[in-house]
Amino acid sequence: MGRFALGLIIGFILAPLAFVGWFHWGHPPVAVADAPLPLERRLTHVALDARIAREAPAAAPMAADESNLVAGAEIYREQCAACHGFHSQPSSFGAHMFPAAPPLWEKHAHGDVVGVSDDPVGETYWKVANGIRLTGMPSFKDVLSDNQMWQVSLLLSVADKPLPPAALALLRSQLPTPPSAPPVNAGPRKQPSR
Repeated sequence: MGRFALGLIIGFILAPLAFVGWFHWGHPPVAVADAPLPLERRLTHVALDARIAREAPAAAPMAADESNLVAGAEIYREQCAACHGFHSQPSSFGAHMFPAAPPLWEKHAHGDVVGVSDDPVGETYWKVANGIRLTGMPSFKDVLSDNQMWQVSLLLSVADKPLPPAALALLRSQLPTPPSAPPVNAGPRKQPSR
């Protein structure tokens, strides 16, 4: 009986306290460079996949026509390309995020799927609208209109198909670099002469 009680104490009191202490003193892998916990990716995807399956719209309320794809390409270029890359040009830092931001214009290693073109468009829309916690993927529901979120989702759903030339041109061109600002501390300012 004493061993059973000792087992209960260890199992229900000491083990959770050790786990909390492990977190409290900063031992879990929280840096992007750290190796993930065992089953970390699988466990987080179980909840994410269930939520998306429950809430994602079944179909897009608009067609994947040229005007919507060109509008989606403009939105993608301005809002998404920094992390997910341009057409034929990967992001310089997306692969260094944890989890890595998927390159949305590259074919998967096995097959002809490009980016998330094998996902239902409603799933992509859900991710654009809601974001994904602890991944760097922001929620765009307060940034873009509903139509804009659908346009970029439609664009990504046909990433494995030929795109209108205007959309492709937008996806291949990076945004212009803003002019450099003058140095913050450029030395003492000259006083105007009187």
